[in-house]
Amino acid sequence: MDVMLANRIATLGVASVMAMNGAGVADLVLHNGKIWTVNPKQPLAQAVACLDGRILAVGSNEEIAALAGKNTRVVDLNGLLLLPGFNDAHVHFFTGGTRLGGVQLRDAKSEQEFRDRIAAFAGKQPKGRWITGGDWDHENFTPARLPTRRLIDGVTPDHPVFVNRLDGHMALANSAALKLAGVTRETPDPPGGMVVRDQEGEPTGVLKDSAMEAVDRVMPSPSPEEIVDAVRAAMRYASQHGVTSVQDVSASPGILSVYQDLLARGELTVRIYGLQPLRVWQRLAGVGIKAGFGGDKLRIGGLKGFSDGSLGSTTAWFFDPYADAPGNTGLPSDEMIPPEKMKDNVLGADEAGLQLALHAIGDRANQAVLEMFEEAIRRHGPRDRRFRIEHAQHLRPQDIARFAKAGIIASMQPYHAIDDGRWAEKRIGAVRARSTYAFRSLLDAGATLAFGSDWFVAPIDPILGIYAAVTRRTLDGKRPDGWVPEQKITVEEAVRAYTMGSAYASFEERFKGSIEAGKAADLAVLSEDIFAIPAERIEQVKVVLTVMDGRVVFRRN
Repeated sequence: MDVMLANRIATLGVASVMAMNGAGVADLVLHNGKIWTVNPKQPLAQAVACLDGRILAVGSNEEIAALAGKNTRVVDLNGLLLLPGFNDAHVHFFTGGTRLGGVQLRDAKSEQEFRDRIAAFAGKQPKGRWITGGDWDHENFTPARLPTRRLIDGVTPDHPVFVNRLDGHMALANSAALKLAGVTRETPDPPGGMVVRDQEGEPTGVLKDSAMEAVDRVMPSPSPEEIVDAVRAAMRYASQHGVTSVQDVSASPGILSVYQDLLARGELTVRIYGLQPLRVWQRLAGVGIKAGFGGDKLRIGGLKGFSDGSLGSTTAWFFDPYADAPGNTGLPSDEMIPPEKMKDNVLGADEAGLQLALHAIGDRANQAVLEMFEEAIRRHGPRDRRFRIEHAQHLRPQDIARFAKAGIIASMQPYHAIDDGRWAEKRIGAVRARSTYAFRSLLDAGATLAFGSDWFVAPIDPILGIYAAVTRRTLDGKRPDGWVPEQKITVEEAVRAYTMGSAYASFEERFKGSIEAGKAADLAVLSEDIFAIPAERIEQVKVVLTVMDGRVVFRRN
């Protein structure tokens, strides 16, 4: 659809569209449904017409029927709920794609099961091939202790192993991988990282945060073909869950190149906003790139940095010590050592017109990032910069209002709340947990929420994210009324955060995020009405149809 025509359509009603174009102009019509538009001017509708990847009109069945012709594909929704396509504001897209074909350890319930799964996977791989992925969670074990290289060395004699904890902030290496990386008892802890050691001072195989780089450096780089295969797998997986846009917070140059190739071949079935590492901001600024550079399917101009680690790895940076690790307040990331290094990068990138998205988990990390963002605003003056704090996980109550005041987006992943909620109070206690994953408090303070999954770290499924935000029922079933229930939000608020909130976070709210004439024809059809069913049933709902750019990219059989 011509851009000028799309803009004109956005200001016209259905009757005017018909008069301008004549009947039968739509190439896709979805009718006889409940359409929740996320458009306050027209909250509900029955049908939508699309043309050339854009929404042509939204209205009643009768109105939209007039736009269908003999060549129009017509989809009868049979009363099902239609939403804007979901926009995941925080994914590791390529890595998620690779995980789909790797060893699966996320739900391993014991050390024995952990070992057995690795053994079975290794037995199917050629000798010498690295075993990676995993996404294990030692909090599932009894007792909840970290695995060690000795647990798996005996079943992986022919393979280097480096499997991540599900948060991506620590990983287990077997002895073969440690030897290749040169990690020994003499290896010092790097800034922003830790080599976990046993009582004799020997590395256990667990490496935290920047210490993982020692093994990363000796692992073989994926080939362009492997990247393409992983991205294609990731796109298929996203489409199965109604995700039509992702914001890839780890889009390296090699991955961006693959995205461009797929775009040129017309194979992108997910819109991508690729964020580059903060440390390379001068490379982008040097060629004049600013926030929102690119087209409607592939954009760049955002930068991702880290201020600390994670709660599960006890590397999230807090003011007070961990309740289960007295004397440990977590770790600032290597990008924060010294803090002036991070501040200089923030100020330089902001002055260049690039968007900043900084990871912050602990309350001290969040406070430090808020201060840096506020200083950039003071120094460089007002601008539509849309600073983002990725995770915004553990906040001091006095810091919550600062998000809205400075226009800082809380880019959050609600599934983490029902996952971490099983054991978080063991780490930080009940009092500090009250402002953890503070969805309600942030919204009430006027902040913008952009929801995502953090896939591969958590499932990409937005339905599970909505369920988590609305119920806060932990995965172990022990909190049926919700963990920190005062931080629950409504279904409407959660859907908005997964659509318009995420679109706003990438400067694209005028193009997508709601079902309105002139916007992208990105749509998701659900098996049940999540606004009408009991909240505890939302997790059972499935996506049955996904439309991206006016094309059906997934249909559940």
